[in-house]
Amino acid sequence: MSPARPHSIRNRLTSWFAAQAFFCLSVACLAVYLVTAWSFGEKQDAELDHKAQLVRHLLEEGEKDGDLSFLRHKLEDFFSLQDDVGLSIARQSDGSVFFRSAPPAGGRWIQRDFVYTWGQAGGGTPLSIRIGIDVARDVVLLRRLAWTLLAAAVLGTLLVSLTGAHLVRRGLRPLEALAERTAALTPDHINRPIDASAFARELHPWITQFNALLLRVQKAYVQLESFNADVAHELRTPLANLIGSTELALSRPRPNDELQAVLASNLEEVGRLSGIVTDMLFLSQAERGAPLRVKAGTSLAAQARDVIDFHDAMLEEAGLAAVVTGEAVADVDASLVRRALSNLLGNAIRFAAPASRIGIEIGTGPDEATLTVVNRGAPIAAETLPRLFERFYRADPARDRSARHHGLGLSIVEAIARMHGGRVFASSANGETRIGFAVPLAR
Repeated sequence: MSPARPHSIRNRLTSWFAAQAFFCLSVACLAVYLVTAWSFGEKQDAELDHKAQLVRHLLEEGEKDGDLSFLRHKLEDFFSLQDDVGLSIARQSDGSVFFRSAPPAGGRWIQRDFVYTWGQAGGGTPLSIRIGIDVARDVVLLRRLAWTLLAAAVLGTLLVSLTGAHLVRRGLRPLEALAERTAALTPDHINRPIDASAFARELHPWITQFNALLLRVQKAYVQLESFNADVAHELRTPLANLIGSTELALSRPRPNDELQAVLASNLEEVGRLSGIVTDMLFLSQAERGAPLRVKAGTSLAAQARDVIDFHDAMLEEAGLAAVVTGEAVADVDASLVRRALSNLLGNAIRFAAPASRIGIEIGTGPDEATLTVVNRGAPIAAETLPRLFERFYRADPARDRSARHHGLGLSIVEAIARMHGGRVFASSANGETRIGFAVPLAR
């Protein structure tokens, strides 16, 4: 099946102009024709009334003389000069024709009948009278008028269509100029917004939205370039370690124990690479809207306690304690919530002050539940807080074995919160850092 051809705004507007013009002109011409035909009809009725009155007058004069032959002679004199008027007089008693004018054959006639009683004083003789007038000339005039009005409507429509097409073409020039302006944009010049003042006011909202889109695209483009650079940087270190250790191991014969140590080191680097790829794949799936395995009425406190149990060895090694306070029930994907809490708790364990206690606080608001991991330790600079959830971002790359952590943990937390329709937040003041996320409450 072939795709439908896109319609043209220019052709559609021109067609609407033509249709509207033809309709309006047709209505106007029809009104003119109907009014003219009505006027002709009124004139014909008036003329027929006048002729009927004239015949009555002639009959009344003939009745005074009392001679029907005189009346016939008078009617012949009068109607012999009028070829557009016909008259027929017959006796009602026997239907015999008393008088009949002889107008030309053909024509279009309208007639009127009436009865006149001749000689009313002596009982009288009823006469059937039929008078008609020829309206052929009026019919011809109306026909000519109809053709003239039809031609005027067609020619007027054609003129309006040509004029409308020209006006539409001129009216669409700003759109063509805007298309040329947008076509000139390239990734190297994407930071140059379109100046709305150079275009018609009706295009300003569209240009404003397009400039906002350009700004979002520019940010995404910058983030993509930064992301690519960060990915290259993160992958380069373990790859360089793998290549270096392997080349060193192959530089001369080595005993088995040294080769096993090299393989163990390489396995650690491969595990780091695998972690980076897995986390990047998860973030990509989250961006595409991966489906959630939502479980209704999930206890958030129970998920937090499971995460603490999982990190129990790390907590004991670091000399820390963790506690859960509060409770809330939400419709969430429990595995993803545990993953987000695990990332937050892992960060808190790395940066918490020795012998301190880490808290997982669960709170509720009007329509959301919050999960906040709180730890005591060195504060995070205020200018750093908004960037904590960016991919591969580290507040201090030199701190606490950062080579083993590739900076995607909090990005995953933000992606999980977004997948649930929630949000993330972070604050750090007075030696206390609070990082968490919110999800909608159970309905």
